[in-house]
Amino acid sequence: MGKFAKYVWAVLAYNVLVILYGAFVRATGSGAGCGAHWPLCNGQVVPRAAQIETLIEFGHRVTSGLTLPLVIILVVWAWRRYGKGSPVRFSSGASLFFTLTEALVGAGLVLFGLVADNDSVARSISIVVHLMNTFLLAGSLALTGLWASRGEPRQVRLTGLSGMLLGIGLLAMLVLGASGAITALGDTLFPASGPLLEEIGQDFSPTAHYLIRLRVLHPGIAVSVGIYLALVTTWIRRSYGAEHNKTLDRISSALFGFYGLQIVLGVLNVALYAPVWLQIVHLLVTNLIWISYVLMTGLVLGYLTTSVSDHNLHDPVRQVPG
Repeated sequence: MGKFAKYVWAVLAYNVLVILYGAFVRATGSGAGCGAHWPLCNGQVVPRAAQIETLIEFGHRVTSGLTLPLVIILVVWAWRRYGKGSPVRFSSGASLFFTLTEALVGAGLVLFGLVADNDSVARSISIVVHLMNTFLLAGSLALTGLWASRGEPRQVRLTGLSGMLLGIGLLAMLVLGASGAITALGDTLFPASGPLLEEIGQDFSPTAHYLIRLRVLHPGIAVSVGIYLALVTTWIRRSYGAEHNKTLDRISSALFGFYGLQIVLGVLNVALYAPVWLQIVHLLVTNLIWISYVLMTGLVLGYLTTSVSDHNLHDPVRQVPG
């Protein structure tokens, strides 16, 4: 990999750490640590005599704020390195767009009081929007890194049967992520403390808070999406010769492994009453699954839009219809 590709992967890794830090802010109830002020913290540039919640929130603002200059450097570098119409230009530009919208969503959460103990429907919607935006940001960076490392496809379109199946998978994972975000919010605002069976029974109680009742949906969605991703990934591996393509083999194998691990973590999360550290690990693996799937999709885009003769001879692929 060249310097630019390495830089993109470093920015992606840093972005994942920022996402995990944001989850720590939510899980510890520190979202209101800077009050209803943004971008200032409690009306100050650097808060003084701050409580632990303020330090946690302020640290998140600093680390997330550093994402913007890092991505701006990435975009300028991409536009200087690649020509007009380049997919790398497009994906890097998308990264900047979603970085800006990420900041706006974060500011909205603070300014409208959708933090701390707020259990409104508006907060649930904002959490879903926040999650989807972080997914799209991470996906844009992942595609930039992939194409900077391996070369660009001639065009970016999900065409044919493979494209349709992969596109449905992307949407399914967004739905799964949204349900997970709502479940995590419910675990934070209404932490379980009683016997496990009684807590599970609350999920089906018509008098329970809506965030508690929605928790039961996430496991079912996770299993359904997992089965679909397993079928799609198997189709992709067979259709595009994973046995001959080390990159496709590694990415698809990682996707299988991460999803299996995620199921185990999900069970532990319920059994252990969703401790903060386990929520962070769960979210980390969620991001690794998403990034792996996006990389697999980006790799297949190259197969769908580039002739076999254009590929690296040391990494042959088999092109099939659809």
